[in-house]
Amino acid sequence: MTPPVKFIFLILPNLHLLDLAGPDQTILESIEYGANFEMEYCGIDETPATSAGLQLKKQNHFSKVKLKKGDFIIIPGSSVQYILSDEFKVHTDLLNWIRTAYDQQEVNLVSICAGAFVLAQAGVLDGKQCTTHFKRTAQLQSLFPSIQVVEDVLFVEQDRIYSSAGIISGIDLMLCIIEKLTDSYFVHKVARELVMYIRRDGNSKQESVFLKFRNHIHSGIHQAQDFVVEKIHTKFSNTELADVANMSYRNFCRIFKKETGITPNEYINLIRLEKANSLIKNPDMSKQQIANAVGLKSEKQLSRLTSA
Repeated sequence: MTPPVKFIFLILPNLHLLDLAGPDQTILESIEYGANFEMEYCGIDETPATSAGLQLKKQNHFSKVKLKKGDFIIIPGSSVQYILSDEFKVHTDLLNWIRTAYDQQEVNLVSICAGAFVLAQAGVLDGKQCTTHFKRTAQLQSLFPSIQVVEDVLFVEQDRIYSSAGIISGIDLMLCIIEKLTDSYFVHKVARELVMYIRRDGNSKQESVFLKFRNHIHSGIHQAQDFVVEKIHTKFSNTELADVANMSYRNFCRIFKKETGITPNEYINLIRLEKANSLIKNPDMSKQQIANAVGLKSEKQLSRLTSA
């Protein structure tokens, strides 16, 4: 029987809880759907607390973890002030462990948010691309000039090292990794279980148009927005959207603009543009195929959309 792929979470003091909880739950749901994975937690010789002060139990020392080729060490974000402090820098044995696991044991490394600062101090990011939270990209680049810090992306993968912008994007990254280990249908089921209907790829902007206009609580408008995203490859009218929202046409257009700040047609075009820009990166798709995939009839319409 093939041994399970192990995901090892490194729990450091001042941990950002959501950086841990999102990836952790994503792997757990995968296991419950039958993936041959297992999880393990480790730390340094301290009883950690989260950045919000929630006390966690002391974890097994990282040196006791048994690693094999293909496993994943995941470093959720902690306070950058702590990671850059002398209090953390004394743990040279931890940095050596990360380096050895990567160089000699061919283990994959995953950083969530400020976890990239740990990988940077371990020296495994030298000459490689990575990312972190948009508030920290300039600082990471300044402190570690040998790294190629990529801005305004959700996650980056290079040479078995995965780095993400953090928080919710950590789930996007884990879904990407799980898809590589299983298949797209399997990861669709996991995403659905997480009630995460829109999966974003690494090239999606950290502030996605899919999320930008949804900071309201009107359920009818949310339903209409869901319909647009799911049916963007088809032809539909504002009257149909009004029916989805269970509203009259005039009231729907008025309320949509009030809640989102833009008109339904502007929203539809933004969703079309976002999807088209993603598909354009696929060399196997023609412009006509891309146009059809976003509900347009011709390449000319696609050109007008992308050049606007």
